[in-house]
Amino acid sequence: MTLLLRLAKITKMDKAENTIKLLISCPDKKGIVFEVTKFISELGGNIIDSQQNSLGLDSQFFMRLDIDATELSIPKEDFENKFSTIAEKFSMDYKVSFARKKMAILVSKYDHCLYDILQKHRYGDIDVEIPVIISNHPDLEHVAKSFGIDFIHYGINGDKPAQEQKILDKFAELKIDFVVMARYMQILTGNFINHYPYKIINVHHGFLPSFKGANPYKQAYQKGVKMIGATAHYATEDLDMGPIISQDVSPVSYKNSVEDYVAIGRDIEELVFAKAIKAHADDKIIVHESRTIVFD
Repeated sequence: MTLLLRLAKITKMDKAENTIKLLISCPDKKGIVFEVTKFISELGGNIIDSQQNSLGLDSQFFMRLDIDATELSIPKEDFENKFSTIAEKFSMDYKVSFARKKMAILVSKYDHCLYDILQKHRYGDIDVEIPVIISNHPDLEHVAKSFGIDFIHYGINGDKPAQEQKILDKFAELKIDFVVMARYMQILTGNFINHYPYKIINVHHGFLPSFKGANPYKQAYQKGVKMIGATAHYATEDLDMGPIISQDVSPVSYKNSVEDYVAIGRDIEELVFAKAIKAHADDKIIVHESRTIVFD
């Protein structure tokens, strides 16, 4: 990494450390924006970005703010507790964040999404800590080492619950905030998923909700589709049916083979996966019932 890129990354990290991110979801009513902005102003905070919308979903209101905490009159660690008075008044579900998240990566043998994530992380496009990469195969250890990240191989060996418990224990030890499945070719158990509700991001090589499960490109080819796509979504116990975060597509024709679909799809997978990871890392997602509200 060049010196200029290192300096840019450090500057971005310093700025993030002085920023409070606030996500709000509540029944829509008059006065919410006024009360929230007034509260922040009176504490000495400066709103540097604000987005809000009422989408007509059960008359629900959604809001996201970036707050410069440099001149805050209280420690930023106390902001969440202070904000609870506003939250109670409007029956809000809310989340306050100001620290860089720790992200763990699960991977099997496919390496394209892994390389893309690690490159974007190296250049500061994905602003997280990555303490560990864990795989059910040893094949990609060299990739982790080339990026200076610890790699652990936990083979399944016919005992999936035991293998998952090893992973969960390591995540707890490292205080992992969220997990990404970079083409981790395993179905996670409900026990595993329940440890990280809406904090496990999977990339599926198909345009969900169509072609879920195994071999989606082959399924798409057999149906003669004219567009193929990929989907990044939160993992839930309902396979490939968790809330969708990001999707994209590319045209195909009768001239394309299944192998062409796979090659074209790799680029789409990388695109939607990185976009979803960045949105989660930057606290730009609110899950409402079975869907996501993803702020720009």
